Amino acid sequence: MDTVALAVTDGMLHFELALAYEVFDAAPAGVAGPWYRLVVCGPGPVRAGRFLLEPDHGLDRLPHADTVIVPGWADVDEAPPADLVEAVRAAHEAGARLVSLCTGAFVLAAAGLLDGLRATTHWAHTQVLADRHPKVEVDPDVLYVDNGSVLTSAGKAAAMDLCLHLVRLDRGSSVANAVARRLVVPPHRDGGQAQFVTTPVPAPDHHPLAELLPWALERLDRPLTVEDLARRARMSSRHLGRHFRAVTGTTPLQWLLTQRIRRAQELLETTDDSVDAVAAATGMGTATTLRRHFNRMVGVPPDTYRRTFRTRNGSGPDGSEHPHRP
Repeated sequence: MDTVALAVTDGMLHFELALAYEVFDAAPAGVAGPWYRLVVCGPGPVRAGRFLLEPDHGLDRLPHADTVIVPGWADVDEAPPADLVEAVRAAHEAGARLVSLCTGAFVLAAAGLLDGLRATTHWAHTQVLADRHPKVEVDPDVLYVDNGSVLTSAGKAAAMDLCLHLVRLDRGSSVANAVARRLVVPPHRDGGQAQFVTTPVPAPDHHPLAELLPWALERLDRPLTVEDLARRARMSSRHLGRHFRAVTGTTPLQWLLTQRIRRAQELLETTDDSVDAVAAATGMGTATTLRRHFNRMVGVPPDTYRRTFRTRNGSGPDGSEHPHRP
């Protein structure tokens, strides 16, 4: 059971803190096997906005966690507490995975953990982070950055994107999708922060693609084209492209490809289907085409992904333990 520690102190933003708590505190219904063990670590009673929080442990417990999450820091003009910075640094040195949500990146930067790395934070504070910590490569146009042992998210809702990414890494796409369904959020969003700076995020089921996207997801095994999507949406291909940019932050073809790869990941994780069968089920046509796109987007070939996932989770396609696993 992986231990996830929320590192809290006065001045934390309650939204990001509560969001992480919702994701990692309890498994969604129907998900078998052990879940995370969530602990809250702080120097004592902590005030987050109008809420008073009683931590489970002191900050000295952070080095014993597998993953340490630092929620948003309310006042970026104020230096983070020295004891928090030191505890976060000690956790990193002990081998913990460090994660910042929103302006929590300022805590990781103060600990020197972002030096020489690409990182992000809320779009309104990216320039401040870059000016204050010139050794950090600040990317203002991504939802999150994964450097392996150090991960950072952009502002507010992007914290959910990163938390679901962590679940996807640890437990697989199908489990991350189950968490997303429980929380009624998309399991994966494409695009970067720029699409949210001046364009409001559309309410669920109240945007021009609300009916089209579920329709397309049910037909990923078919060779859908932009013309097919435009015909279904009763609009021109050019008009469709504009709506896709506004709603998803990407093009129709790129969105389709991303969904096909996500579906392929689920099938590789949960079935023993051959790569040819997975290619057919995801509309990729041939195993060669699937391997090319999968390797480019995921970073490893489908066969390697399946072996790595099974080894990491110690389970077969039905969720049972492999007999050779201790």
